[in-house]
Amino acid sequence: MRAAHKLSDINMNNLTIRQIKREEYPVLEDFLYHSIFLPPGIGPLPRSIIFEPQIFVYIKDFGGKDDCGVLAEQGGQIIGMAWTRIIPGYGHIDDKTPELAISVLPDFRGKGIGSKIMESLFDLLRERGYRQTSLSVQKGNPALRFYKRLGYEITGERVDHAKHEDFLMVKIFPL
Repeated sequence: MRAAHKLSDINMNNLTIRQIKREEYPVLEDFLYHSIFLPPGIGPLPRSIIFEPQIFVYIKDFGGKDDCGVLAEQGGQIIGMAWTRIIPGYGHIDDKTPELAISVLPDFRGKGIGSKIMESLFDLLRERGYRQTSLSVQKGNPALRFYKRLGYEITGERVDHAKHEDFLMVKIFPL
């Protein structure tokens, strides 16, 4: 087992961004767990939360024709993942728009890794002929600014199964 990187070890020149391989699909569980937003003052959730049907849909049987994902790897360690699926998730808008999920391990956030993963995923989605992608983000989640910087626009508001107020966001890919 490799030792975990330290923040000072991040070197963007040694960062690899690539598609997720089939044998790496089980790692999506870890990244799904880390993608769950915890407002200030809320302690860690039990890992079993990812198996709630409304959450597990984001990774259950991943690998179908509409599933698409990329990861960031450094020194053999996967440190971030972003993936899309056409599913009945929180950010679902129609059966032609893949919904996005992204997670960067906590120790690696704020270093530009998420932006690099997302740009790579956007390229892959465009190559596959998708015109847009959607997502849902809680109103109090600081990631809202990140998504806006990447070109997502708020198109609606919803209340999720846990009564959180969410924004529905869409990014349209330019022709």
